[in-house]
Amino acid sequence: MTLPIRVRLPVLIMLLSVTAGLSAKPRRIRIVTNYGTILVELYDQTPKHRDNFVKLVRKHFYDSLLFHRVIPKFMIQGGDPTSKRAAGTVKLGEGDVGYTVPAEFDTTLFHVRGVLAAARDDNPAKASSGCQFYIVEGKTYTDAGLDSLERNRLGGKKIPFSHREVYKTIGGTPWLDMNYTVFGKVLSGMEVVDTIAGLKRDGNNRPLSDARMLKVRIVKKFLFF
Repeated sequence: MTLPIRVRLPVLIMLLSVTAGLSAKPRRIRIVTNYGTILVELYDQTPKHRDNFVKLVRKHFYDSLLFHRVIPKFMIQGGDPTSKRAAGTVKLGEGDVGYTVPAEFDTTLFHVRGVLAAARDDNPAKASSGCQFYIVEGKTYTDAGLDSLERNRLGGKKIPFSHREVYKTIGGTPWLDMNYTVFGKVLSGMEVVDTIAGLKRDGNNRPLSDARMLKVRIVKKFLFF
């Protein structure tokens, strides 16, 4: 039996919407922790980092891992695979997946409060860890504070005016710009980041009480009209 045109058209639109949702690149990730939920969005400007993060999330790689390094007004870092069952006194941060991700620097992506960025070691190519990441808590700066950063920590390199305004109002960690790849941002849950960043910690900046990623999942969206 052939459907009337007035019925077929909405059905066709619905099917096209579902197909588009299935074929689109996953961009939103939900990180459920024992302190609350953080929703992040991955940037298309950094496709290697986006796709690598999604690959690990699909494998449930991050489930039960810790935010093993936290520093107030700076960042929270996680993704060390050895943290899943680590004793409370063990120093963490050396675990990895055996490969790196090439740096993907973009001048429009900088270390404002709430961004998701890739950790790395001291390699000259500034390639990122295959699995460890951090979320910036940061702090706000005055013009004098940014001037001091330029003179001292940045070796005379100037912070763009538009970035300065953001660092003065929203805050962040400007000395990391163009040194570590920024590949996403927090959409909701910054209060969770703030809570984790403020936990009491040991001499290695590991929280004394575990901040655990209980479940990390892709947010699936289907559009219906």
